Amino acid sequence: MPIYVKDQKLLQALIENRKRSAPYAGAFLVKDEEGTDPSIVASPDSSDNKTIDSLKGKELLKRLHEVGTLAQITSIQGDQVVLLGHRRLRITEMVEEDPLTVKVDHLKENTYNKDDDVIKATSFEVISTLREVLKTSSLWKDHVQTYIQHVGDFNYPRLADFGAAISGANKLLCQEVLEELDVDKRLKLTLELVKKDMEISKLQQAIAKAIEEKISGDQRRYLLNEQLKAIKKELGLETDDKTALSEKFRERIEAKKDKCPPHVLQVIEEELTKLQLLEASSSEFNVTRNYLDWLTVLPWGNYSNENFDVHHAQQILDEDHYGLSDVKERILEFIAVGKLRGTSQGKIICLSGPPGVGKTSIGRSIARALNRQFYRFSVGGLADVAEIKGHRRTYVGAMPGKMVQCLKSVGTANPLVLIDEIDKLGRGHSGDPASALLELLDPEQNINFLDHYLDVPIDLSKVLFVCTANVIDTIPNPLLDRMEIISIAGYITDEKMHIARDYLEKNTREACGIKPEQRFLVSKTLLYYGTEGV
Repeated sequence: MPIYVKDQKLLQALIENRKRSAPYAGAFLVKDEEGTDPSIVASPDSSDNKTIDSLKGKELLKRLHEVGTLAQITSIQGDQVVLLGHRRLRITEMVEEDPLTVKVDHLKENTYNKDDDVIKATSFEVISTLREVLKTSSLWKDHVQTYIQHVGDFNYPRLADFGAAISGANKLLCQEVLEELDVDKRLKLTLELVKKDMEISKLQQAIAKAIEEKISGDQRRYLLNEQLKAIKKELGLETDDKTALSEKFRERIEAKKDKCPPHVLQVIEEELTKLQLLEASSSEFNVTRNYLDWLTVLPWGNYSNENFDVHHAQQILDEDHYGLSDVKERILEFIAVGKLRGTSQGKIICLSGPPGVGKTSIGRSIARALNRQFYRFSVGGLADVAEIKGHRRTYVGAMPGKMVQCLKSVGTANPLVLIDEIDKLGRGHSGDPASALLELLDPEQNINFLDHYLDVPIDLSKVLFVCTANVIDTIPNPLLDRMEIISIAGYITDEKMHIARDYLEKNTREACGIKPEQRFLVSKTLLYYGTEGV
């Protein structure tokens, strides 16, 4: 057994002793090396808390177990000393303090009957258990096989010592075996140790087997899936991921090929070629895939048929709103001009008025009257230009701006876009949103609107923009100059009564689950209901 000696005096004494004809030394286990008595807690300054290397004489002797081993010094290399145990020793008295030298008694096992059935059975069980351990652990395989082949009836004590020595038990349990002189009891102690080792080995083997089966199962499933993919590919039943993606993008753009601008088709072809050259696991592959997804999903050249029927528009406006005759007249004039021109773009309507007068709902009614898709987004407090113009693809998680998201959402290239709270635009370190909106709204500029993410010009000239504001004083002048302001004032009392009775009452009743025959609305009550009641 190799040990390391840090005490230079002790090491020198061992070297001198090895030069003699009988190179032997006593090996004793330190009591508190593994914490034999955890109930005793020494203070940091007490002598009981000193390291074993600093102890000398009686203090060191107190820390040693009385029973140890007479060991032969077989080799010394540096501070490593290799010992070979021979017999048991018991300390009787101290002879010298530094290095510690003691008188000892040589211990012998108690007399036992070699033919005792209990001893035989215990020893056979120890041997059988050691053989079982060999099936799961190869650490001491050669030593155990050699020992078992030469074991006989006369060395039951050695069998007990050998079993305890190669077990994985802690030093205190091995010390119990060393101190036990009764052969029967010693064999039983050893049997407990090797049985415990066998259980641990079986548990370790079971864990290893479970993990191996899981890994093998996953690998087998992976290999079978890969083989299945290869077979389907050979039969033409399935294509790889990159080919499938390319086909999906080509199918999308094929239906729009006649309407899609040539410069967009060229970019799509270049990106599809690039996609085939990239590894599917690379980050650039995902960036290119997302970029193609946006390019091919946009409604290039897909327009909804506009309805310029003034009577139809009048009917829808009357259905959705009560009063506002001057506002409705301005909107109908706008639609009539669009009918004469054949298109309604070119004008930017700005609905101005206090909160709650119906600016947003009027915008939705205009979209319904013109048979256009409706999309709304608010720019109140907006301080980042990228929300309008998009992020560049070099950034992680980059996305197009609101306008491109609008086109994808509505599926047509001529929706009605309501830009809410345009009088509350912010301004931060990320640029001036008002300037970005100018490019978006100006008919002379939005024919070639450039989103930072798509990086290809988009024609937004067919989009009808309607803005809302509470006051026009805070709208930037370049934007205000390009707008046609339609002011919406508050409602008079009679108009509020009609709105409550003809529009709000039905919606409120349905929201509360009240049947028509259960409702009873008193007109006088409405006059004193709400924040304007007197």
